Amino acid sequence: MRGLKGKVAVCTGSGRLNGLGASILRRLAAEGCAVVVSDIGSPDRLLGAGNIGASDEMLQVGDELRASGARVLVQSCDVRKDADVQQLVDHTVAEFGRIDIMVNNAGVGYMLKPFTEATLEEWQLVLDVNLTGAFLCSKYAALHMIKAGEGGRIINIASQAAKSGFPHLAAYVASKHGMVGLTRSIAAELGPHAITVNAVCPNHVTTGLGAKQNAYYAKLRGQTAAEFMQAMHQRIPLGRPGVPEDTASAVAFLASSDAQYITGEAMNVSGGEETH
Repeated sequence: MRGLKGKVAVCTGSGRLNGLGASILRRLAAEGCAVVVSDIGSPDRLLGAGNIGASDEMLQVGDELRASGARVLVQSCDVRKDADVQQLVDHTVAEFGRIDIMVNNAGVGYMLKPFTEATLEEWQLVLDVNLTGAFLCSKYAALHMIKAGEGGRIINIASQAAKSGFPHLAAYVASKHGMVGLTRSIAAELGPHAITVNAVCPNHVTTGLGAKQNAYYAKLRGQTAAEFMQAMHQRIPLGRPGVPEDTASAVAFLASSDAQYITGEAMNVSGGEETH
Protein backbone atom coordinates (compact mmCIF):
# COMPACT_ATOMS: atom_id res chain seq x y z
CA MET A 1 0.00 0.00 0.00
CA ARG A 2 1.33 3.44 -0.91
CA GLY A 3 1.95 6.11 1.68
CA LEU A 4 2.01 4.09 4.90
CA LYS A 5 5.74 3.92 5.60
CA GLY A 6 6.59 6.15 8.56
CA LYS A 7 2.98 6.82 9.53
CA VAL A 8 1.76 6.43 13.12
CA ALA A 9 -1.31 4.27 13.74
CA VAL A 10 -3.38 3.77 16.90
CA CYS A 11 -5.81 0.86 17.18
CA THR A 12 -8.11 0.58 20.17
CA GLY A 13 -9.16 -2.85 21.38
CA SER A 14 -5.91 -4.31 20.06
CA GLY A 15 -4.71 -6.07 23.22
CA ARG A 16 -5.84 -9.62 22.33
CA LEU A 17 -3.41 -11.86 20.48
CA ASN A 18 -6.13 -13.43 18.32
CA GLY A 19 -8.31 -10.36 17.95
CA LEU A 20 -9.08 -8.08 15.04
CA GLY A 21 -7.12 -5.21 16.55
CA ALA A 22 -3.86 -7.12 16.83
CA SER A 23 -4.24 -8.34 13.25
CA ILE A 24 -4.82 -4.78 12.06
CA LEU A 25 -1.65 -3.60 13.80
CA ARG A 26 0.38 -6.49 12.38
CA ARG A 27 -0.63 -5.47 8.86
CA LEU A 28 -0.01 -1.75 9.43
CA ALA A 29 3.37 -2.52 11.02
CA ALA A 30 4.27 -4.69 8.02
CA GLU A 31 3.47 -1.70 5.80
CA GLY A 32 5.94 0.44 7.76
CA CYS A 33 3.78 2.14 10.37
CA ALA A 34 4.72 2.82 13.97
CA VAL A 35 1.86 1.34 15.97
CA VAL A 36 0.10 1.87 19.29
CA VAL A 37 -1.40 -1.15 21.05
CA SER A 38 -4.30 -0.05 23.21
CA ASP A 39 -6.91 -1.88 25.24
CA ILE A 40 -8.76 -1.47 28.51
CA GLY A 41 -5.77 -2.60 30.53
CA SER A 42 -5.43 -4.21 33.91
CA PRO A 43 -7.76 -7.01 34.98
CA ASP A 44 -9.56 -4.82 37.53
CA ARG A 45 -10.83 -2.70 34.61
CA LEU A 46 -12.35 -5.54 32.61
CA LEU A 47 -16.00 -5.54 31.62
CA GLY A 48 -16.97 -8.87 33.12
CA ALA A 49 -16.49 -11.17 30.11
CA GLY A 50 -13.28 -12.96 30.96
CA ASN A 51 -9.71 -12.07 30.19
CA ILE A 52 -10.31 -9.44 27.53
CA GLY A 53 -7.42 -7.08 26.96
CA ALA A 54 -5.59 -7.76 30.21
CA SER A 55 -2.27 -5.99 30.59
CA ASP A 56 -0.11 -9.08 30.15
CA GLU A 57 -1.76 -9.91 26.84
CA MET A 58 -1.40 -6.31 25.66
CA LEU A 59 2.31 -6.52 26.39
CA GLN A 60 2.57 -9.79 24.46
CA VAL A 61 1.02 -8.12 21.42
CA GLY A 62 3.49 -5.27 21.79
CA ASP A 63 6.45 -7.64 22.12
CA GLU A 64 5.39 -9.56 19.02
CA LEU A 65 5.17 -6.36 17.00
CA ARG A 66 8.57 -5.16 18.22
CA ALA A 67 10.08 -8.52 17.28
CA SER A 68 8.86 -7.89 13.73
CA GLY A 69 10.86 -4.66 13.68
CA ALA A 70 8.07 -2.18 14.35
CA ARG A 71 8.21 0.85 16.59
CA VAL A 72 5.58 0.19 19.27
CA LEU A 73 3.85 1.96 22.15
CA VAL A 74 1.55 0.02 24.50
CA GLN A 75 -1.02 2.25 26.19
CA SER A 76 -3.96 1.29 28.39
CA CYS A 77 -7.16 3.16 27.59
CA ASP A 78 -10.79 2.86 28.63
CA VAL A 79 -12.44 4.40 25.58
CA ARG A 80 -15.50 5.34 27.64
CA LYS A 81 -13.44 7.87 29.58
CA ASP A 82 -12.62 11.28 28.15
CA ALA A 83 -9.39 11.65 30.13
CA ASP A 84 -8.15 8.18 29.11
CA VAL A 85 -8.67 8.93 25.44
CA GLN A 86 -6.96 12.32 25.67
CA GLN A 87 -4.02 10.62 27.36
CA LEU A 88 -3.86 7.92 24.67
CA VAL A 89 -3.63 10.49 21.89
CA ASP A 90 -1.27 12.80 23.79
CA HIS A 91 1.10 9.95 24.67
CA THR A 92 1.12 8.80 21.05
CA VAL A 93 2.10 12.27 19.87
CA ALA A 94 4.70 12.58 22.64
CA GLU A 95 6.25 9.21 21.70
CA PHE A 96 6.13 9.43 17.91
CA GLY A 97 5.61 13.13 17.18
CA ARG A 98 2.36 12.65 15.29
CA ILE A 99 -0.77 10.60 14.80
CA ASP A 100 -1.86 9.75 11.28
CA ILE A 101 -4.29 6.84 11.62
CA MET A 102 -6.90 6.18 14.29
CA VAL A 103 -8.62 2.79 14.10
CA ASN A 104 -11.65 2.57 16.37
CA ASN A 105 -11.87 -1.15 17.00
CA ALA A 106 -12.70 -1.40 20.73
CA GLY A 107 -16.08 -3.01 21.20
CA VAL A 108 -18.23 -5.34 23.26
CA GLY A 109 -20.78 -7.72 21.80
CA TYR A 110 -20.96 -10.61 24.22
CA MET A 111 -24.29 -9.63 25.86
CA LEU A 112 -26.55 -11.90 23.89
CA LYS A 113 -30.12 -12.05 25.16
CA PRO A 114 -33.62 -11.00 24.09
CA PHE A 115 -33.85 -7.22 24.21
CA THR A 116 -36.81 -7.51 26.60
CA GLU A 117 -34.43 -9.11 29.12
CA ALA A 118 -31.56 -6.66 28.67
CA THR A 119 -30.94 -4.19 31.46
CA LEU A 120 -30.38 -0.49 31.02
CA GLU A 121 -26.85 -0.95 32.38
CA GLU A 122 -26.05 -3.56 29.72
CA TRP A 123 -27.52 -1.40 26.97
CA GLN A 124 -25.55 1.62 28.14
CA LEU A 125 -22.27 -0.28 28.44
CA VAL A 126 -22.42 -1.48 24.84
CA LEU A 127 -23.24 1.99 23.50
CA ASP A 128 -20.59 3.61 25.68
CA VAL A 129 -17.80 1.34 24.45
CA ASN A 130 -18.80 0.84 20.83
CA LEU A 131 -20.16 4.26 19.92
CA THR A 132 -19.10 6.82 22.50
CA GLY A 133 -15.60 5.34 22.43
CA ALA A 134 -15.42 5.87 18.66
CA PHE A 135 -16.64 9.44 19.09
CA LEU A 136 -14.05 10.30 21.74
CA CYS A 137 -11.12 8.68 19.93
CA SER A 138 -12.09 10.30 16.64
CA LYS A 139 -12.45 13.70 18.31
CA TYR A 140 -9.05 13.78 19.98
CA ALA A 141 -7.24 12.22 17.04
CA ALA A 142 -8.85 14.75 14.70
CA LEU A 143 -7.77 17.66 16.89
CA HIS A 144 -4.13 16.59 16.55
CA MET A 145 -4.49 15.89 12.84
CA ILE A 146 -6.04 19.30 12.20
CA LYS A 147 -3.31 21.01 14.22
CA ALA A 148 -0.58 19.17 12.27
CA GLY A 149 -2.18 20.14 8.97
CA GLU A 150 -1.14 16.98 7.12
CA GLY A 151 -4.47 15.18 6.88
CA GLY A 152 -5.14 11.78 8.36
CA ARG A 153 -7.27 8.68 8.47
CA ILE A 154 -10.02 7.66 10.90
CA ILE A 155 -11.28 4.12 10.37
CA ASN A 156 -14.19 2.69 12.36
CA ILE A 157 -14.51 -1.07 12.70
CA ALA A 158 -18.26 -1.50 12.42
CA SER A 159 -19.84 -4.82 11.49
CA GLN A 160 -22.29 -6.56 9.24
CA ALA A 161 -24.53 -5.63 12.17
CA ALA A 162 -24.17 -2.02 10.99
CA LYS A 163 -26.20 -2.95 7.91
CA SER A 164 -28.57 -5.72 9.09
CA GLY A 165 -30.40 -6.63 12.28
CA PHE A 166 -29.66 -9.74 14.33
CA PRO A 167 -31.76 -11.20 17.14
CA HIS A 168 -30.59 -10.96 20.74
CA LEU A 169 -28.03 -8.27 19.86
CA ALA A 170 -30.13 -5.11 20.01
CA ALA A 171 -27.56 -2.90 21.74
CA TYR A 172 -24.70 -4.13 19.54
CA VAL A 173 -26.67 -3.66 16.32
CA ALA A 174 -27.83 -0.21 17.39
CA SER A 175 -24.30 0.85 18.29
CA LYS A 176 -22.86 -0.36 14.97
CA HIS A 177 -25.60 1.34 12.94
CA GLY A 178 -24.77 4.46 14.94
CA MET A 179 -21.10 4.08 14.09
CA VAL A 180 -21.91 4.30 10.38
CA GLY A 181 -23.90 7.47 11.03
CA LEU A 182 -20.98 8.91 12.99
CA THR A 183 -18.65 7.99 10.12
CA ARG A 184 -20.74 9.82 7.55
CA SER A 185 -21.22 12.91 9.68
CA ILE A 186 -17.63 13.51 10.69
CA ALA A 187 -16.41 12.66 7.20
CA ALA A 188 -18.35 15.68 5.98
CA GLU A 189 -16.76 17.87 8.65
CA LEU A 190 -13.19 16.67 8.33
CA GLY A 191 -12.93 16.52 4.54
CA PRO A 192 -11.65 20.13 4.28
CA HIS A 193 -8.72 19.07 6.50
CA ALA A 194 -7.82 16.13 4.19
CA ILE A 195 -8.89 13.70 6.91
CA THR A 196 -10.87 10.77 5.56
CA VAL A 197 -13.31 8.86 7.73
CA ASN A 198 -14.55 5.41 6.75
CA ALA A 199 -16.02 2.30 8.34
CA VAL A 200 -15.23 -1.36 7.71
CA CYS A 201 -18.11 -3.79 8.09
CA PRO A 202 -16.90 -7.40 8.49
CA ASN A 203 -19.26 -10.32 8.65
CA HIS A 204 -18.68 -13.01 11.26
CA VAL A 205 -15.07 -13.52 12.34
CA THR A 206 -14.37 -16.26 14.89
CA THR A 207 -12.25 -14.31 17.36
CA GLY A 208 -12.78 -14.87 21.09
CA LEU A 209 -15.98 -12.84 20.86
CA GLY A 210 -17.01 -14.63 17.68
CA ALA A 211 -16.67 -18.01 19.37
CA LYS A 212 -19.05 -16.93 22.13
CA GLN A 213 -21.56 -15.82 19.51
CA ASN A 214 -21.21 -19.12 17.62
CA ALA A 215 -21.97 -21.14 20.73
CA TYR A 216 -24.93 -18.95 21.65
CA TYR A 217 -26.61 -18.99 18.23
CA ALA A 218 -25.99 -22.69 17.69
CA LYS A 219 -27.77 -23.46 20.96
CA LEU A 220 -30.56 -20.99 20.14
CA ARG A 221 -31.19 -22.78 16.84
CA GLY A 222 -30.88 -26.29 18.22
CA GLN A 223 -27.70 -26.97 16.25
CA THR A 224 -24.28 -28.19 17.13
CA ALA A 225 -21.46 -25.70 16.71
CA ALA A 226 -20.31 -27.65 13.64
CA GLU A 227 -23.79 -27.52 12.08
CA PHE A 228 -24.02 -23.79 12.74
CA MET A 229 -20.67 -23.14 11.07
CA GLN A 230 -21.53 -25.34 8.10
CA ALA A 231 -24.71 -23.34 7.51
CA MET A 232 -22.65 -20.15 7.69
CA HIS A 233 -20.22 -21.42 5.07
CA GLN A 234 -23.11 -22.33 2.76
CA ARG A 235 -24.81 -18.92 2.87
CA ILE A 236 -21.67 -16.88 2.16
CA PRO A 237 -20.99 -16.62 -1.59
CA LEU A 238 -17.22 -16.97 -1.15
CA GLY A 239 -17.76 -20.07 0.97
CA ARG A 240 -16.19 -19.11 4.29
CA PRO A 241 -16.59 -16.67 7.19
CA GLY A 242 -14.14 -13.84 7.55
CA VAL A 243 -10.71 -14.03 9.13
CA PRO A 244 -8.95 -11.14 10.92
CA GLU A 245 -6.59 -10.61 7.99
CA ASP A 246 -9.54 -9.74 5.73
CA THR A 247 -10.43 -6.79 7.93
CA ALA A 248 -6.77 -5.84 8.35
CA SER A 249 -6.33 -5.66 4.58
CA ALA A 250 -9.33 -3.36 4.23
CA VAL A 251 -7.98 -1.11 6.96
CA ALA A 252 -4.56 -0.95 5.31
CA PHE A 253 -6.16 0.07 2.03
CA LEU A 254 -8.31 2.79 3.61
CA ALA A 255 -5.30 4.07 5.55
CA SER A 256 -3.13 4.24 2.42
CA SER A 257 -2.68 6.94 -0.19
CA ASP A 258 -4.57 4.71 -2.63
CA ALA A 259 -7.78 5.56 -0.71
CA GLN A 260 -7.20 9.31 -0.46
CA TYR A 261 -10.44 10.09 -2.36
CA ILE A 262 -12.64 7.70 -0.38
CA THR A 263 -14.48 9.07 2.65
CA GLY A 264 -17.82 8.60 4.39
CA GLU A 265 -18.06 4.99 3.23
CA ALA A 266 -19.07 1.83 5.09
CA MET A 267 -17.15 -0.93 3.28
CA ASN A 268 -18.50 -4.48 3.48
CA VAL A 269 -15.87 -7.17 4.03
CA SER A 270 -18.24 -10.10 4.06
CA GLY A 271 -17.45 -12.50 1.25
CA GLY A 272 -20.59 -11.30 -0.51
CA GLU A 273 -22.93 -12.02 2.39
CA GLU A 274 -23.75 -8.34 2.91
CA THR A 275 -24.37 -6.34 -0.27
CA HIS A 276 -25.88 -3.04 0.79
